[in-house]
Amino acid sequence: MFTGIVAAVGRIETVEPIGTDAQAGVRLTVQAGALELGDVAIGDSIAIQGACMTVIAKTTQTFDVDVSRESLNCTVGLGAPGEVNLEKALTAHERLGGHIVSGHVDGLGTVTRMTPVGESHELRVLAPREIGRYLAYKGSITVNGVSLTVNSVEDRADGTEFSINLIPHTVEVTTLRHVKAGAQVNLEVDLIARYVERMLSASQDGHKSLK
Repeated sequence: MFTGIVAAVGRIETVEPIGTDAQAGVRLTVQAGALELGDVAIGDSIAIQGACMTVIAKTTQTFDVDVSRESLNCTVGLGAPGEVNLEKALTAHERLGGHIVSGHVDGLGTVTRMTPVGESHELRVLAPREIGRYLAYKGSITVNGVSLTVNSVEDRADGTEFSINLIPHTVEVTTLRHVKAGAQVNLEVDLIARYVERMLSASQDGHKSLK
């Protein structure tokens, strides 16, 4: 589990195919940046751009993970070298500064607006309708691994658009500073919202829950 509070911005240095099959995944070598790896063991989890990955090798400054083709198909930002948000798994004694995050990306959103507003930025994202039903005013959403508060929600014919106010600190210390209109982002809905939706709809025949 994670909190959505990004600990460091690292960088994917290399992307190597694991095999020759078209459905093969890739092995990433990630430069950890300011993320301390001294307490990270082989088999531990690290969230990369909001996707939970298992450490399979490490040095003092880098770590390797294997990413399946399924994960590559369901996420963005893991298939090529570039900056990534990093967060180590939550431990019991740490503060829950953001919200409960599983590191399982629910879907992709499309940035419709990233505009300075005063000292902050307004980020607007169009989410698929199946994700939109989990969004609520002042609720939580994870975008590229960053725990954020929803400022507005608007259901549209082509999906659900939500807005977020990004304070200068968040823009400065995460990869969200690079997003522009048209970019895709990884989205994970609030875990509590999943259970509430499931309990309310369990009696409805033919209901399909979010995978």
